[in-house]
Amino acid sequence: MKRVNILSVCGSGTVTSSMVAGKLKEYLNDKGYHVETVEARPTEAMNLAQSGKFDLLTFTSPLPQGDYGIPVINAFACLTGMGEDEFLEEVTKVIEGLGK
Repeated sequence: MKRVNILSVCGSGTVTSSMVAGKLKEYLNDKGYHVETVEARPTEAMNLAQSGKFDLLTFTSPLPQGDYGIPVINAFACLTGMGEDEFLEEVTKVIEGLGK
């Protein structure tokens, strides 16, 4: 099973980031991936993303400007349900593009 490490970011670092992480785990598990997630606040995102531990970052709250060093994907569609399929497809394309 291929492994993917995802940093999931929301305003509080707990509620919506956990929801997004859960959806990603379920969706990607069905595609043959073992997903590890860490939930964080926007103020923590830059340092965590640049740590080298994560393959990509998803977010539902605005992030500080900067180079995160990994792909960054807006996960707001998971909150509304509108565009969620497109979000999940984008995540899959990014992961495949990373050679995972």
